Parts: sequence; structure tokens; C-alpha cells
Amino acid sequence: MADSEFRPIYRGPRRNVAGPVEPVYSGTGADPRDPQPLRTGLETVAQKHGWGTSLEVGAVIGRWHDLVGPHVAAHCSPEKFEPPVLVVRASSTTWATQLRIMTRDLLDRLERELGSRVVEELTILGPTQRSWKHGRRSVAGRGPRDTYG
Repeated sequence: MADSEFRPIYRGPRRNVAGPVEPVYSGTGADPRDPQPLRTGLETVAQKHGWGTSLEVGAVIGRWHDLVGPHVAAHCSPEKFEPPVLVVRASSTTWATQLRIMTRDLLDRLERELGSRVVEELTILGPTQRSWKHGRRSVAGRGPRDTYG
């Protein structure tokens, strides 16, 4: 018989002829079969499926009020979060300036609450301006907006 024609015969699992098998107990030490905390199981599933980034985004957006405090949250909101960059929109230019001053403190607080490397950069945007472009014909330049502060 040639080597290519040789095929092993599968005879199924080996059975113990002596009788039923006694269960093996793990003892007092930790064992993978022991009950695990739900958090550990969820972290494993999130890692396995690549959901870590989505969970980080949800943690920042969902907990924004708790992370920055009610007073600051009343005047700003997260607009976009593509880890590790968080973009925050302020309600006024004054609050945008204040948030730029507080950037280091906010980043430290986010790192303490969410863990390191979740938010590494914070971009602060001011309020959105009105658009004066109406119709097909519009004047080039700033137009009537030049009187706004």
C-alpha cells in the first residue's frame, strides 16, 4: 500500500471499561469553571467582537453630565467622539474660552473616570453662527455680520 492511500480508522472516543468515571473536583483554588463576575464576561465578549471603541464612546456620551458636572454640562455638550479625540460644542464664546482654560482639568477627570487613553485630546468649538447665504444671489464677503462681536 502506498503512503497516500493510508487512512487511519476512527473508532470514536475511548471508553473506560472499568465502570463509571468519578467527577474531578477542583478543590479550594480558583478554577476557570468557577462563577465569574458579569463585568469580566462582558469585557471578554466586547474584546472578542471589537466593541471596545463603541463602549468607550457610549460611556463618554451617556455619562457626560456626571463626568463634567451639572454646571459645565448645562453650557456644553459632546458633539463628536472618535477616540481618542473628543469634540465639545459650547453654548457661547465665553464658555468656549472657559472650557479651553479648563482643558487640562477635564482631561484629568475623564482619565480618572474612564481609564487612561480613552480621551487624549479635547477640541472645544464655539456656538454655531447664523448663515446669511439666502437665495441664488448673495454678496461676497462678510456682509451684515461684520458688526457682530
